[in-house]
Amino acid sequence: MFIKVMFGAGCSVLVNTSCRLVNLTAHLRQKAGLPRDATIALLAEDGNLVSLEEDLKEGASRAQTMGNSLLKERTIYVLIRIISKGEDMASTRYESLLENLDDHYPELAGANRQPSRTSLAESGIAEKLHQQEGQGP
Repeated sequence: MFIKVMFGAGCSVLVNTSCRLVNLTAHLRQKAGLPRDATIALLAEDGNLVSLEEDLKEGASRAQTMGNSLLKERTIYVLIRIISKGEDMASTRYESLLENLDDHYPELAGANRQPSRTSLAESGIAEKLHQQEGQGP
């Protein structure tokens, strides 16, 4: 089962999700040039956020979670970095790692975005992401 993950200046990588989530996230961080401790998620074209980190933090047994249990095959995802500044969700910020997100997915980015790494804080999608985080997968 494969998915396409987009990031950077129009870069993409085809990823086999039939592997442990730990390996999948490590591979995506490496491809995007992110530090090992960066918290990441994937944003589907339909606006659904798939957190890749929560399962890993819940316990050692969850580290065996397979990527294909969370991700839909043949789907295109945008790599998202989650920046938390505390325990409350109000201080959580989502940053698209796909440059010019509004050119690729204007419905996800919102109007009048800067052509760089796009913060999703002001768009309507940020509110939806917060709601999804509160409900869990």
